Amino acid sequence: MNTGGMGSVSPVPFADDSFMKKVESRIIKPTIEGLIAENLTYKGFIFFGLMNVSGDPFVIEYNVRMGDPEAEAVIPRIKSDLLELFVAVGNSTLKDVAIETDKRTCTSVFLVSGGYPGNYKKGIEITGIDKIQNSLIFHAGTGKDDKSQRILTTGGRVIAVSSFGNTISEALDKSYRNAGIIQFEGKFFRRDIGRDLI
Repeated sequence: MNTGGMGSVSPVPFADDSFMKKVESRIIKPTIEGLIAENLTYKGFIFFGLMNVSGDPFVIEYNVRMGDPEAEAVIPRIKSDLLELFVAVGNSTLKDVAIETDKRTCTSVFLVSGGYPGNYKKGIEITGIDKIQNSLIFHAGTGKDDKSQRILTTGGRVIAVSSFGNTISEALDKSYRNAGIIQFEGKFFRRDIGRDLI
């Protein structure tokens, strides 16, 4: 689940077998059939941005790439070698490759610059990254000062903090704990990511 570009949770509890069967029959299969009918050869991601309306899936967007913040919660759950999967897609042998996923929950919380998505400052020093434990850190809007070697903000969406847990609450606790350790002037993050799923 993507929360307005500010965080994500994977997997989500409502995506049970019944819901996913609807997704497959109503969205995935018709999309593939449409590509075949149009004689379009496509190799890569087809990302379905979905909305759950009373147990029924509706498409709100298609993308041909993974986006933020979904990637930061979905890709860490892929236990298979991601490069091998990409090669298999390119070679049209993906059907022969087993894709293994981590059954645990992964949550991602984005730290953004004050003022985002409007005007925000750049070049602000970021500290605390070296103190992070039990989370993955994804740099988005960061850069390194060549002289001082300090990590600085360069964009509005600065860092994603992703964490695993056996429950959504456990994963969120880790993400939020580490989001609090990373510091930069004007830092902001939403504190309601995934709370509606608990």
